[in-house]
Amino acid sequence: MRLTVLGARGAFPEAGDACSGFLVEHDGFRMLLDAGYATFPRLLAHCTAADVDAVVITHGHPDHCVDLNPLLRARSLADDPPPPLPVYAPPGALDAVLALDRPGMLDYALHPAGDGDRLRIGPFTVDVRALPHFVPDNGLRVAAGGVALAYQGDSGPTTDLAALADGAAALIAEATYPLAVPDHSAGRLSSALDAAAAARTAGVGRLLLTHLWPGLPGDTAVEAARSGYAGPVDLAGAGQVWNL
Repeated sequence: MRLTVLGARGAFPEAGDACSGFLVEHDGFRMLLDAGYATFPRLLAHCTAADVDAVVITHGHPDHCVDLNPLLRARSLADDPPPPLPVYAPPGALDAVLALDRPGMLDYALHPAGDGDRLRIGPFTVDVRALPHFVPDNGLRVAAGGVALAYQGDSGPTTDLAALADGAAALIAEATYPLAVPDHSAGRLSSALDAAAAARTAGVGRLLLTHLWPGLPGDTAVEAARSGYAGPVDLAGAGQVWNL
Protein backbone atom coordinates (compact mmCIF):
# COMPACT_ATOMS: atom_id res chain seq x y z
CA MET A 1 0.00 0.00 0.00
CA ARG A 2 1.39 3.37 -1.04
CA LEU A 3 0.41 6.58 0.79
CA THR A 4 1.04 10.03 -0.69
CA VAL A 5 0.38 13.13 1.39
CA LEU A 6 -1.22 15.86 -0.72
CA GLY A 7 -1.82 18.18 2.22
CA ALA A 8 -2.13 18.03 5.98
CA ARG A 9 -2.92 21.51 7.29
CA GLY A 10 -6.07 22.18 9.30
CA ALA A 11 -8.62 24.99 8.80
CA PHE A 12 -6.98 26.74 5.82
CA PRO A 13 -3.70 26.37 3.89
CA GLU A 14 -0.68 28.56 4.41
CA ALA A 15 1.44 29.76 1.47
CA GLY A 16 2.64 26.80 -0.57
CA ASP A 17 0.70 24.31 1.55
CA ALA A 18 -2.60 22.42 1.36
CA CYS A 19 -5.25 21.07 3.70
CA SER A 20 -6.19 17.44 4.30
CA GLY A 21 -5.79 15.08 1.37
CA PHE A 22 -4.18 11.64 1.08
CA LEU A 23 -3.77 9.45 -1.99
CA VAL A 24 -3.76 5.71 -1.22
CA GLU A 25 -2.74 3.23 -3.94
CA HIS A 26 -2.69 -0.55 -4.17
CA ASP A 27 -2.55 -2.84 -7.21
CA GLY A 28 -2.96 0.14 -9.54
CA PHE A 29 -6.13 1.39 -7.81
CA ARG A 30 -6.08 5.04 -6.64
CA MET A 31 -8.30 6.17 -3.79
CA LEU A 32 -8.38 9.69 -2.40
CA LEU A 33 -9.01 10.21 1.32
CA ASP A 34 -10.36 13.76 1.78
CA ALA A 35 -9.89 16.62 -0.67
CA GLY A 36 -9.31 19.83 1.27
CA TYR A 37 -8.20 23.23 0.02
CA ALA A 38 -5.37 23.16 -2.57
CA THR A 39 -5.09 19.36 -2.72
CA PHE A 40 -6.29 19.03 -6.32
CA PRO A 41 -3.28 20.75 -7.96
CA ARG A 42 -0.99 18.57 -5.84
CA LEU A 43 -2.91 15.48 -6.89
CA LEU A 44 -2.20 16.34 -10.53
CA ALA A 45 1.53 16.04 -9.83
CA HIS A 46 0.94 12.31 -9.24
CA CYS A 47 -1.89 11.35 -11.60
CA THR A 48 -4.60 12.79 -13.82
CA ALA A 49 -8.12 13.49 -12.62
CA ALA A 50 -9.33 10.54 -14.68
CA ASP A 51 -6.87 8.23 -12.92
CA VAL A 52 -8.66 8.57 -9.57
CA ASP A 53 -10.82 5.50 -8.99
CA ALA A 54 -12.69 6.50 -5.81
CA VAL A 55 -12.92 9.23 -3.17
CA VAL A 56 -13.74 8.85 0.52
CA ILE A 57 -14.57 12.06 2.42
CA THR A 58 -14.58 12.01 6.23
CA HIS A 59 -16.88 15.01 6.73
CA GLY A 60 -18.29 18.13 5.17
CA HIS A 61 -15.94 20.86 6.40
CA PRO A 62 -14.30 22.57 3.41
CA ASP A 63 -10.73 21.92 4.57
CA HIS A 64 -11.56 18.25 3.95
CA CYS A 65 -13.81 18.29 0.89
CA VAL A 66 -13.85 21.51 -1.13
CA ASP A 67 -11.36 20.34 -3.80
CA LEU A 68 -13.74 17.55 -4.72
CA ASN A 69 -15.31 20.23 -6.93
CA PRO A 70 -12.31 20.85 -9.23
CA LEU A 71 -11.62 17.10 -9.35
CA LEU A 72 -15.15 16.42 -10.58
CA ARG A 73 -15.01 19.41 -12.93
CA ALA A 74 -11.78 18.20 -14.52
CA ARG A 75 -13.33 14.79 -15.13
CA SER A 76 -16.73 15.99 -16.30
CA LEU A 77 -15.42 18.71 -18.65
CA ALA A 78 -12.81 16.49 -20.32
CA ASP A 79 -13.07 15.79 -24.05
CA ASP A 80 -13.46 12.10 -23.22
CA PRO A 81 -15.02 11.98 -19.72
CA PRO A 82 -14.29 8.93 -17.57
CA PRO A 83 -17.08 6.97 -15.86
CA PRO A 84 -18.86 8.52 -12.86
CA LEU A 85 -16.52 8.80 -9.88
CA PRO A 86 -17.59 6.80 -6.79
CA VAL A 87 -17.67 9.13 -3.78
CA TYR A 88 -18.28 7.95 -0.21
CA ALA A 89 -19.23 10.36 2.60
CA PRO A 90 -21.60 10.82 5.55
CA PRO A 91 -25.17 11.45 4.34
CA GLY A 92 -25.63 15.10 3.38
CA ALA A 93 -21.99 16.01 4.05
CA LEU A 94 -21.28 17.02 0.46
CA ASP A 95 -24.52 18.82 -0.35
CA ALA A 96 -22.88 22.28 -0.38
CA VAL A 97 -19.87 21.27 -2.48
CA LEU A 98 -21.92 19.32 -5.00
CA ALA A 99 -24.33 22.27 -5.34
CA LEU A 100 -21.59 24.62 -6.57
CA ASP A 101 -22.39 23.63 -10.16
CA ARG A 102 -25.67 23.32 -11.99
CA PRO A 103 -27.54 20.01 -11.55
CA GLY A 104 -26.28 17.29 -13.85
CA MET A 105 -23.00 19.00 -14.74
CA LEU A 106 -20.76 16.87 -12.50
CA ASP A 107 -20.60 13.12 -13.03
CA TYR A 108 -20.29 11.12 -9.82
CA ALA A 109 -21.89 8.24 -7.92
CA LEU A 110 -22.51 9.29 -4.31
CA HIS A 111 -22.60 6.55 -1.66
CA PRO A 112 -23.55 7.22 1.98
CA ALA A 113 -21.09 5.91 4.56
CA GLY A 114 -21.64 5.82 8.31
CA ASP A 115 -20.81 4.19 11.60
CA GLY A 116 -20.17 0.46 11.36
CA ASP A 117 -20.14 0.30 7.56
CA ARG A 118 -17.62 -1.92 5.78
CA LEU A 119 -16.98 -0.65 2.27
CA ARG A 120 -15.46 -2.69 -0.54
CA ILE A 121 -13.68 -0.19 -2.78
CA GLY A 122 -11.48 -1.77 -5.44
CA PRO A 123 -8.81 -3.80 -3.60
CA PHE A 124 -9.51 -1.94 -0.35
CA THR A 125 -11.69 -2.82 2.60
CA VAL A 126 -12.68 0.39 4.39
CA ASP A 127 -14.17 0.18 7.87
CA VAL A 128 -16.02 3.26 9.07
CA ARG A 129 -16.47 4.49 12.62
CA ALA A 130 -18.32 7.70 13.60
CA LEU A 131 -16.10 10.06 15.59
CA PRO A 132 -17.12 13.08 17.70
CA HIS A 133 -16.86 16.37 15.81
CA PHE A 134 -18.93 19.48 15.10
CA VAL A 135 -20.62 17.71 12.16
CA PRO A 136 -21.10 14.03 11.25
CA ASP A 137 -17.59 12.68 10.85
CA ASN A 138 -16.11 9.31 9.88
CA GLY A 139 -12.86 7.72 11.00
CA LEU A 140 -11.48 5.20 8.51
CA ARG A 141 -9.50 1.97 8.55
CA VAL A 142 -8.20 1.14 5.08
CA ALA A 143 -6.86 -2.37 4.50
CA ALA A 144 -5.36 -4.14 1.48
CA GLY A 145 -2.67 -6.74 0.93
CA GLY A 146 -2.47 -7.57 4.61
CA VAL A 147 -1.70 -3.95 5.57
CA ALA A 148 -3.98 -1.50 7.38
CA LEU A 149 -3.93 2.29 7.58
CA ALA A 150 -6.13 4.25 10.00
CA TYR A 151 -7.19 7.85 9.35
CA GLN A 152 -8.76 10.41 11.69
CA GLY A 153 -9.69 13.47 9.65
CA ASP A 154 -10.36 15.41 12.82
CA SER A 155 -12.41 14.70 15.92
CA GLY A 156 -12.39 14.77 19.66
CA PRO A 157 -10.50 12.11 21.62
CA THR A 158 -12.32 8.79 21.67
CA THR A 159 -11.52 5.16 22.38
CA ASP A 160 -13.16 4.38 19.03
CA LEU A 161 -10.08 5.76 17.27
CA ALA A 162 -7.76 3.27 18.98
CA ALA A 163 -10.20 0.46 18.15
CA LEU A 164 -10.22 1.55 14.51
CA ALA A 165 -6.41 1.70 14.40
CA ASP A 166 -5.74 -1.55 16.29
CA GLY A 167 -2.49 -3.02 14.96
CA ALA A 168 -2.43 -0.76 11.89
CA ALA A 169 0.83 -0.09 10.08
CA ALA A 170 0.21 3.63 10.43
CA LEU A 171 -2.25 6.02 12.03
CA ILE A 172 -2.82 9.43 10.48
CA ALA A 173 -4.11 11.33 13.49
CA GLU A 174 -5.33 14.86 14.01
CA ALA A 175 -3.11 17.13 16.10
CA THR A 176 -4.73 20.52 15.69
CA TYR A 177 -3.05 21.65 18.90
CA PRO A 178 0.21 20.31 20.40
CA LEU A 179 -0.79 19.94 24.06
CA ALA A 180 -4.30 21.08 24.96
CA VAL A 181 -7.47 21.80 23.00
CA PRO A 182 -9.13 25.14 23.90
CA ASP A 183 -12.44 24.97 25.74
CA HIS A 184 -14.42 26.09 22.67
CA SER A 185 -13.36 22.94 20.81
CA ALA A 186 -12.91 20.48 23.67
CA GLY A 187 -14.31 17.08 22.77
CA ARG A 188 -14.49 18.00 19.08
CA LEU A 189 -10.80 18.39 18.18
CA SER A 190 -7.65 16.60 19.35
CA SER A 191 -4.06 17.39 20.34
CA ALA A 192 -0.76 15.69 19.58
CA LEU A 193 -0.93 14.19 23.06
CA ASP A 194 -4.34 12.71 22.22
CA ALA A 195 -2.92 11.28 18.99
CA ALA A 196 -0.06 9.70 20.92
CA ALA A 197 -2.46 8.08 23.38
CA ALA A 198 -4.50 6.55 20.55
CA ALA A 199 -1.36 5.29 18.77
CA ARG A 200 0.00 3.77 21.97
CA THR A 201 -3.27 2.02 22.84
CA ALA A 202 -3.73 0.72 19.28
CA GLY A 203 -0.14 -0.49 18.95
CA VAL A 204 0.30 1.06 15.53
CA GLY A 205 3.58 0.87 13.66
CA ARG A 206 3.87 4.59 12.92
CA LEU A 207 2.10 7.83 13.88
CA LEU A 208 1.64 10.60 11.31
CA LEU A 209 0.37 13.90 12.72
CA THR A 210 -2.00 15.88 10.54
CA HIS A 211 -4.39 18.86 10.64
CA LEU A 212 -2.12 21.23 12.60
CA TRP A 213 -3.56 24.69 13.12
CA PRO A 214 -1.96 27.24 10.75
CA GLY A 215 1.00 28.99 12.32
CA LEU A 216 1.61 26.45 15.05
CA PRO A 217 5.10 24.90 15.00
CA GLY A 218 5.22 21.30 13.87
CA ASP A 219 8.24 20.41 16.00
CA THR A 220 6.26 21.19 19.15
CA ALA A 221 3.53 18.77 18.07
CA VAL A 222 6.04 16.03 17.24
CA GLU A 223 7.81 16.50 20.58
CA ALA A 224 4.50 16.27 22.43
CA ALA A 225 3.51 13.09 20.58
CA ARG A 226 6.87 11.45 21.22
CA SER A 227 6.39 12.03 24.94
CA GLY A 228 3.38 9.71 24.87
CA TYR A 229 4.18 7.21 22.13
CA ALA A 230 7.42 5.29 21.74
CA GLY A 231 7.08 4.41 18.05
CA PRO A 232 8.08 6.50 15.04
CA VAL A 233 6.34 9.90 14.92
CA ASP A 234 6.36 12.15 11.85
CA LEU A 235 4.61 15.29 10.80
CA ALA A 236 2.60 14.60 7.64
CA GLY A 237 3.69 17.01 4.95
CA ALA A 238 2.65 17.61 1.35
CA GLY A 239 4.72 15.52 -1.04
CA GLN A 240 5.66 12.77 1.40
CA VAL A 241 5.33 9.20 0.09
CA TRP A 242 5.11 6.23 2.44
CA ASN A 243 5.21 2.58 1.41
CA LEU A 244 3.33 0.67 4.11
